Amino acid sequence: MEGLPEGTSAIGGYWTRTNHPEIDLIGADGEPIAKKITMVGSVKWLENRPFDDHDLRELIVRQAQVPGADTSTPLYAVSRSGCGVEGVRHVTPEDLLEVWR
Repeated sequence: MEGLPEGTSAIGGYWTRTNHPEIDLIGADGEPIAKKITMVGSVKWLENRPFDDHDLRELIVRQAQVPGADTSTPLYAVSRSGCGVEGVRHVTPEDLLEVWR
C-alpha cells in the first residue's frame, strides 16, 4: 500500500491471550518477530459514521499497549465512511484492495 511508513515489510494484527488489547493493524519491519513497530491502525467498517475523536482516543490507548510502539509510531485508520480527525492517516477500503492486486 502506498504511503506505508518506511521499513514496513509485514502487516498483521496484534492481540494478547486475553484479547486485551486487540489491535486491527500493526506494521512491522519483519515477521514473525519484529525489531521495530512501524504503524498501529484501526479498522472501522461503519457505513454511516466516519473515524472520529472517540475512535482516535481508543487507538492512542491501544498504541501505548503495543510492545515496541510509542507516541511517535504512526497511526492509521481504515474507514468506509471517511475520517473526521487529524493525527491519523486515513486509508480507504480501495487502498487496501490495491495491496493485493
